[in-house]
Parts: sequence; structure tokens; C-alpha cells
Amino acid sequence: MTSDSEHLRELFKRIYAVVRKIPRGHVATYGQVAELAGIPGGARVAGAALKTSKPTDKLPWQRVIGKAGKLRGRIAIHDPVGAAVQRRLLEDEGVTVGDSGLVALDAFGWLPPAVTGGSGRGASLRRRPRSGSKRRASSSRR
Repeated sequence: MTSDSEHLRELFKRIYAVVRKIPRGHVATYGQVAELAGIPGGARVAGAALKTSKPTDKLPWQRVIGKAGKLRGRIAIHDPVGAAVQRRLLEDEGVTVGDSGLVALDAFGWLPPAVTGGSGRGASLRRRPRSGSKRRASSSRR
């Protein structure tokens, strides 16, 4: 049986492996990173992994941003100095960051070729269509 700390180390290791694959000039959201690491719905886990990473982990951490809508991401660092550093690193890689920290995922978003069908770009993970409508699903709960 593994301990909680061993389990957490394994999750962080998987997240770091995904982050290392994000190419220069592209970004991925915390949720995308978590899902690609096999942790669906684990955006906060991805955030915790990056927050506790060390310089020796050699991660391109600046390439992971928060989700701000279907086609937009946002620098998610609340510390103004950290946000400025992230902005500078992304802009040095050719990523356009708006005045409010927004990044166009349709232009700079990344997914591995196996997920996107070869393009390497994408705003969100392609999910299988749901089998039923939201209306039917919600009415069945009554």
C-alpha cells in the first residue's frame, strides 16, 4: 500500500511530464495539464504541483495558465511580480498576452498531436459527445 505522500509525488511527476512537453510559444491550461496527466478535473492538483515545484525540476511553468473561457486563458498568478515574470517569459517565447493577462487559446493553445489529430494546437481537449441532453439528464434527477 502506498502512502499519501507517495501518491502525491506520483501525481506531481505525471503533471511535470506533461508540462515539459508544452512547446515554446504555446500554453496549456491547468485543467488540460491535469487531464493529460490522467487526473480529469484536477486543475487544482496541477496548480499545487507547479506551486511546489523547485528550480531543479526545470519546468517551463510559465506555459501553464488558468482558463478564462472557451477560447481564452489567463495568467493565474495573483502576485504582481510573479505575473509580470510569467508575462515576460511568455512574450519572449512569442505568446501574445493582453493587458489584463489574457491569452488566445485558439492561437497559442497546445495539445499533443495524439489528442488533436496532428495539429499540436487547440483551445480545449476534444471530448466525446454526451449520450443524452442536459435537459433529459436533469429531469431524471427529479
